[in-house]
Amino acid sequence: MLFGRGIELKNRTQLGYMRQAALIVNQIHEAVWENARAGVTPRQIDEISAQVIADGGAHSNFLGYFDYPATICISVNDTVVHGIPGDVPFEVGDLVSFDCGCYLERDGKQWHGDSAFSVIIGEEPAPKPDPSISAHAYPTSSEKERLLEITRYSTWAGVAAIAGPRARVNDIGAAIEDAVDSFGERFGWTAGIVEEFTGHGIGTAMHQAPDVFNFRAAGRSAAIKPGMVLCVEPILTRGSNRVTTLADDWTVKTVDHALACHWEAQVAVLPEGICVLNQPDFGQAALAPFGIKPVKL
Repeated sequence: MLFGRGIELKNRTQLGYMRQAALIVNQIHEAVWENARAGVTPRQIDEISAQVIADGGAHSNFLGYFDYPATICISVNDTVVHGIPGDVPFEVGDLVSFDCGCYLERDGKQWHGDSAFSVIIGEEPAPKPDPSISAHAYPTSSEKERLLEITRYSTWAGVAAIAGPRARVNDIGAAIEDAVDSFGERFGWTAGIVEEFTGHGIGTAMHQAPDVFNFRAAGRSAAIKPGMVLCVEPILTRGSNRVTTLADDWTVKTVDHALACHWEAQVAVLPEGICVLNQPDFGQAALAPFGIKPVKL
């Protein structure tokens, strides 16, 4: 079903298909998290991603997308998004984002999953964030850790906004911007919000209407409706938000070579509340600090 400006609404069965795809993406995340360490190459991580997708009976929605050559985007340090996996090994201290997805074929259609996370590379797998710790109390000692925490927290602030009364799509961007700004006084600097790339709707295609901005946007946006599935996807920098695309037509870097960080959650809207499809607990732990209890699908 479509409404508004071509926004696809899914029924509960279709949301179940998307949950299956999103959980395979979560399995990719788990495998990547366990293997991303110093000395490992992005190409090796892509091979791991491809194997998880195959083992799950799914198909890559990245490989071949406008001729993209891999199953995962791996963006290191000042690479913002769409980094193509290569053979340069990770080094200790690299800030790396991993964006990946897949789709399942059900009832003659594709049902897509897409989500992302970032880590700081060490000799061993990076520790996972503890969502039970209030963001402003989270221990951070380096600017990379601070940027990582701002990005993670602003993602969940955007997700929580979807559950607000009479919420509209642009409320997500407003919540993300407010979350980013809230760290300015604590850290003495405010992260740049990249505006050229946004979150998006998702369903029978990986990228659908509506655009989900990561900043406060003017104008009246679509109302949040049951059946919508949205990817909330802040992309932040330690410096300017200006970016440039390299000659390969994929790799995007910060103009000032500032660090970049990226997180993404896939959120379904049901009549009784929201559900984070790519989280095994439906987003319960990460949304608890916002007073939001997600529903189970």
